[in-house]
Amino acid sequence: MTAYDLAVIGLGYVGMPLAKEATAAGLRVVGFEVDPTKVEALNAGHSYIDDLTDADLEHMLAGGFSATLDESVLADSRTIVICVPTPLDEDHRPDLSAVEGATTTVSRNLRAGTLVVLESTTWPGTTDEVARPILETSGLVAGVDFHLAFSPERIDPGNPKYGLRNTPKVVGGYTLACRERAVGFYSQFIEQVVPVSGTREAEMAKLLENTYRHVNIALVNEMAIFCDELGVDLWEAIEAAATKPFGFQKFLPGPGVGGHCIPVDPSYLSYTVRKLGYPFRFVELAQEINERMPAYVVARVQRLLNRDRKAVNGSRVLLLGVTYKPDIADERETPALPVARALRELGADLVFADPYVKEWRVDGTPVPREEDLARAVAEADVTLLLQQHSAFDLSIVEDHGKLVLDTRGVLAEGERVERL
Repeated sequence: MTAYDLAVIGLGYVGMPLAKEATAAGLRVVGFEVDPTKVEALNAGHSYIDDLTDADLEHMLAGGFSATLDESVLADSRTIVICVPTPLDEDHRPDLSAVEGATTTVSRNLRAGTLVVLESTTWPGTTDEVARPILETSGLVAGVDFHLAFSPERIDPGNPKYGLRNTPKVVGGYTLACRERAVGFYSQFIEQVVPVSGTREAEMAKLLENTYRHVNIALVNEMAIFCDELGVDLWEAIEAAATKPFGFQKFLPGPGVGGHCIPVDPSYLSYTVRKLGYPFRFVELAQEINERMPAYVVARVQRLLNRDRKAVNGSRVLLLGVTYKPDIADERETPALPVARALRELGADLVFADPYVKEWRVDGTPVPREEDLARAVAEADVTLLLQQHSAFDLSIVEDHGKLVLDTRGVLAEGERVERL
C-alpha cells in the first residue's frame, strides 16, 4: 500500500488549493517543493498564498498534510500532480524548464500504476511530446505501465465565489484508460469533471479561455484611447451594452493586463501557431495593444499635469494599488510596474499606497510606501488609481485629490478627476 494518495509538485497558488481540497476530502497528501523557505513556512503553519489562510493550513496539517524537500515521497504516491510555473523567457517564448525539471524528478521515482497529471499551462502537445518522453526514461510506458493526463488549472486568486471545488475541471488523458483514471481521481473532491478526448484538447482549452479574455480586453483598451479623443464616456457605453441579456459579455479597460495567465498564456498559443509557419494575428495585435496601455496611462498623467501647468519631472505621483487585481497581494505581471518605470524615467517623485503590499521595488529601487491615504492624496500632485482595493476610501480620493486619473472607472468624474 502506498503511503500517499497524492503528491503535489509545486506548492504555489495552484498546488496549495489542490492540496487543501484533497486533504479535506480525506486523501493522504504530501507536497514536494524545491524551495526550502516554502517548505519551512508551510510545515510551521504559515501560508504565503492569498487564497489559503493560516487557519486553512492548520486544518491541512491536522489532516495529515506535510511539505518536504525529499523527492523520494513521489515513489510512495499513488497520484502525482505537477503544478510548477510556466513563464515566458526574455524572447517571449515558452519556458518549460520547471516542467522538464519536475518530470525528470518524477521519472527517477516513478512506479508502475502511478497516475501522473500535468496542470501547468502550456502549448498543445507538451504532455505528449515533452513530459511523456522524460517520464518514460524510467523504463515504464505511458498508458501501459502508468497513467498520464493533463488537467489545466483554473485558479482565480481572490475569487469569493469560485474555488477549486466548484469550478469545473477539464481532464484529458494520453489514453482512454488514463483519462478515466484521472477523472476518478479529481471526482473525489471536485464537483464537476469535464473529460475531453485527449491531452491536446485539454491544453488548448486553457489557452482558448485566456486568449478570449486577452483579445476582448485589448478591444476595450483600444476603444478607451479613441473614445477619450471622441469625447465619449466608454464606461457608460459598456454598462449600457451590458444590459443586453444575450450576445455580449462585459470587459473593462485598464492600465494593462497582469497576473499569471492573461499576459502569458496567449503567447503560448501564438508560439504554437508560429511553429506552423504563420502568425496568430489576433493574439499578436492584442498583445501590442495591451502592452502599450501603461505608456498611454503615463501620457494621460502628463496631460493632466500640463493642464495644471506642471511637468512630470519633480511632480509627486501617488500610485494607488500596485497588485494585478483587487483585494489580493499578487503582483505578478502587474501593469503598475511599467507605469512606475516610465514615470520614474520622466523624473516623477513616486510614492505608493497598497494595503496588501508592504514593500515595493521598481527595477531594484524601492518606492516609498504611504500609510495615511488622506495625507498621501492631499500631498500628491497627481493620484493615479491603478487598482480599486475595497480597503481604499474612494471618497477621499474624489474629495481631496489635486488631480486624479482613474484607470478602473470607479470614481465620479469631475473637475479634478478623469477616467481612462
